Amino acid sequence: MEQEFNATLTGTDGPVNGVIKHVTHGGYKNAYRFDAIDDTLHLIIAPDQNGNWHKIAGTEPYLFGWVDEMAEQIAKLQA
Repeated sequence: MEQEFNATLTGTDGPVNGVIKHVTHGGYKNAYRFDAIDDTLHLIIAPDQNGNWHKIAGTEPYLFGWVDEMAEQIAKLQA
């Protein structure tokens, strides 16, 4: 069953509302995708072998802090 939950990222002009969903992307089985409700942002992140989260795909430009914001929201979900 796919994990999916509502999420908000901090944008330069205000909050960006969307949905985070667990996905498989390339060789990453534990990746997560954020899709903005207004379709302005798509971001896929995954942890490396040390557990550090990185952007692996998505729209440009993006804010580096979004990776951390997504990882924090994913961690809360998994707790």
